[in-house]
Amino acid sequence: MDPRDDLIRHYRWLRQYGYNDSHSGNLSVRDGERFWITPTGACADTLTAEELVACPVDGAIPAGASSDAPLHQAVYRANPALGAVMHSHGAHCIALTLNGQDYRPVDFEGQYYFDTIPVIAIDYARYFDEAPVKVPPVLARRPIVIVRGHGVYAAAESLNLAYKWTCSLELSARTDWLARVAGTS
Repeated sequence: MDPRDDLIRHYRWLRQYGYNDSHSGNLSVRDGERFWITPTGACADTLTAEELVACPVDGAIPAGASSDAPLHQAVYRANPALGAVMHSHGAHCIALTLNGQDYRPVDFEGQYYFDTIPVIAIDYARYFDEAPVKVPPVLARRPIVIVRGHGVYAAAESLNLAYKWTCSLELSARTDWLARVAGTS
């Protein structure tokens, strides 16, 4: 499958299953010495492969690329084995980590995949300056990180694996949330 078509498919799944709204989040997939990324302001419902932006792993980010493109570029530089970066806005994991504390899943699957998910704080007013510096070092050694109050970044060898990490974390957080509401945790 063309990596651009695979990216579109995963971006739509994030929207379809409630991990992003119509115009949030961003994805990239590495393709040799470049990576394809969603454009700024992309709509998951209508995005086409022709609208994706090709960015160099080393070099200037072209106009029209997602505002997070420098972060994605820095992730690929920090760990050349990574082939995909996924940014989503799972409401449960964001809500459960607004306190800024690292997150430990309460369910079996969550603990099987992750011991603890780091939560990092980035000043909203300085987000686009600080995120490309703070997020990539974490993703160079961990599959997933939460930016407090903002969202989740997952990085893996493939889009499918980054999607798995994203879905597993949000299901763990949703289970945790339900257990708290039910009074069983």
